[in-house]
Amino acid sequence: MSAPTETTDYLLLFRGTNWDKELAPDQLQKVVSDWAAWFERLTQEGKCKGGHPLQNEGKLVSGRKGRAVADGPFAESKEAIGGYFYLQVADENEAIQIAQQCPGLEYGAVVEVRPVAEMCTVRARALEHASRTGQLTGAAA
Repeated sequence: MSAPTETTDYLLLFRGTNWDKELAPDQLQKVVSDWAAWFERLTQEGKCKGGHPLQNEGKLVSGRKGRAVADGPFAESKEAIGGYFYLQVADENEAIQIAQQCPGLEYGAVVEVRPVAEMCTVRARALEHASRTGQLTGAAA
């Protein structure tokens, strides 16, 4: 029996929501088919644990107690996230190699590769401060 291999979690964030607008119908069909096959292959290999496209519309919540609610992100934004894959791979290099296979890259899509953190950085700072001062609370523990 072989020892289990460690994996690292990464998100591939697909940026831009209009890279496909100028594609001819046959190009569009090809990229959609290629993308579906890519996702299916990664899923069957156990490297992709899920993923979804995102709607172009949404709301931005900000301000104290979330009082400000505005429309956004906007569909025409080059920075808007159009979808994601959740990967479990050996390391960042493997995540990058997978991102480089994205069928949309040829047409202007952008893929952001981000490691998934074990803990929120804000919570980590709070725990570090609490451990230095001896003030661990239920929220920080």
